[in-house]
Amino acid sequence: MVVTTATVDLGSAEATRALGAALAGVLRAGDLVVLTGDLGAGKTTFTQGLGAALGVRGHVSSPTFIVAREHAPAVGSAGPGLVHVDAYRLGDLGELDALDLDSSLEDSVTVVEWGRGLVEALSDDRLEVELVRPRGGDLDLDDPEGGVRHATLRGVGDRWASVDLGALVAGLGPAET
Repeated sequence: MVVTTATVDLGSAEATRALGAALAGVLRAGDLVVLTGDLGAGKTTFTQGLGAALGVRGHVSSPTFIVAREHAPAVGSAGPGLVHVDAYRLGDLGELDALDLDSSLEDSVTVVEWGRGLVEALSDDRLEVELVRPRGGDLDLDDPEGGVRHATLRGVGDRWASVDLGALVAGLGPAET
């Protein structure tokens, strides 16, 4: 199995959105993105940047209580749609299967927050994005949107073998591949 990785430090919520936007340039219909990170790490913020750059309709917000949101491409947009899933409340594969994600997977970019250990069976190829944000004494309570987030991108499968994730994150912050 092919695995490629890159890491980058993101100095703000806006930089986290910029990472999502940068990835939009290489994502295509059928791609699965698995987001991991604690509460407040920036998973939805990342997806907002991705959705804006893909040119999808509607405001991208956390699908926590509805579990999944589908965003069609905006009128005139040539890009794929976006399916945004929050798997936090899903208890098992049966609940995930009830969402019928594999029926929309080929037509959209599918982003699953809290998906690690649950959605890998949907596709042999996936992009895993882990976002880590400081906690406790390292967090500036006066600037909840600020603070450095550490992002690790891991492309799994043949789809990601030719994508230079290091080049993609270059310029977003101090990166290493």
